[in-house]
Amino acid sequence: MAAEERVIGVDLGGTKILAGVIGRDGSVGRRREWPTPVESQDSLLAALDGAVEDLREPGIVALGFSIPSVIDQRAGRALSSVNVPLHDLDFRARMEARFDLPVGLDNDANAAAFAEWRVGAGADSATMVMLTLGTGVGGGFVLDGHLYRGWAEAGHMVVVHDGKPCPCGGRGHLEAYCTGVAAGEAAREVFGPAADAHRLVRLANEGDGQAVELLAGIGRVLGSAIGSLVNLFDAERVVIGGGFGTAAFAHLSDSALEIARREALPPADESLGIAKAELGTAAGVIGAGLIGFEALAR
Repeated sequence: MAAEERVIGVDLGGTKILAGVIGRDGSVGRRREWPTPVESQDSLLAALDGAVEDLREPGIVALGFSIPSVIDQRAGRALSSVNVPLHDLDFRARMEARFDLPVGLDNDANAAAFAEWRVGAGADSATMVMLTLGTGVGGGFVLDGHLYRGWAEAGHMVVVHDGKPCPCGGRGHLEAYCTGVAAGEAAREVFGPAADAHRLVRLANEGDGQAVELLAGIGRVLGSAIGSLVNLFDAERVVIGGGFGTAAFAHLSDSALEIARREALPPADESLGIAKAELGTAAGVIGAGLIGFEALAR
């Protein structure tokens, strides 16, 4: 395959569409962003078409899409979405017919995990778990060098029996304890009604003991979940991303690693590493592009 061949990676989010020209090594060439139209499926598809057309150039050999949806990989269908109007759509076939190019498709958490494993914080690991801590908790898994594309709702692991209510309706899920929303609630209890997760992290960075301990407590719950994931998948690297996860990483990681190693079975208890995500907002675009190269290979 010629070295100059490239793909277009498109990362669809609830508020914006990011797209870029991606090389096989994960390098990003031209990159653009647009607001996400959410009034209808037709308007959203038109915006995605426009993103591809804007970046298409000689040497583009495939397309890759990262979308916040439940996906049927075999059929290439977007089954359901919470924040964007994509429902029961034969997405892959529609895009292949529209652009006459191979199309790869995956959900946003998987795409970010794939990018971090290939060219980011998990690049030297064979098995990696990525947890994104933001408004919710997302997860992606690379197992023995292959991206796991099944159901992977890591945020809904039970970490406390009959614990705090989770937005999904369950109780004691990781998402009820280890998000920016949960951190904001904890901050308001201690620092007053104007506090939020951003304020909590700033206070911890300034050395406030209560803030440091609150974040360490969140890290300990996170570590319990990580220990369970390591015991399930024998992961050698856990990458923490997401807006809250990266901002608070310095205050979460030590306590998370301590508890994860306590809960993990030998030899994972000694070999486990926890790393901060490296690719930032580019992870979804890069991951989408790498998924596009996979589609080309198939």
